[in-house]
Amino acid sequence: MTTGSILCTWGSMNEAGATALRMTMDTNVPALRSLAQTYFDAAYEMDADKFASIFHPSSSVTKIAEDGNVAVTSIASWLTVVRNTKAPKEQGFERHDQILSIDVERELALLKVKLQIPPRTFTDLLSCLKVNGTWKIVQKVMTSKV
Repeated sequence: MTTGSILCTWGSMNEAGATALRMTMDTNVPALRSLAQTYFDAAYEMDADKFASIFHPSSSVTKIAEDGNVAVTSIASWLTVVRNTKAPKEQGFERHDQILSIDVERELALLKVKLQIPPRTFTDLLSCLKVNGTWKIVQKVMTSKV
């Protein structure tokens, strides 16, 4: 897995604010990297239970469908597809996982990741919320190319 940038944006900040930002990043970024690693592992293994552990039950997956319209799929329906998809690991494919960026704002985070599930390369935006102290994916927006 390779990592990209960690985005931090702020205006004028006093010392207390900078300390709070460092403390937040110290705890949140490693937790979000761990979530991304679980996401990559689940994709490589096509492990629906592993995916379910990091997605909030009310989350959904959004993409542009073949007809050009927006397609929104509940996480339960998406996990059914995962269960019926042959894992890249089983096919002997190499992994190409990347965290392109992590952007954190209090209990909200956006992860931009790239991974391969041959023959496609996917770029996913994972909107996350810190729910009861644990980061969960609440929305996956994806695109892919061959």
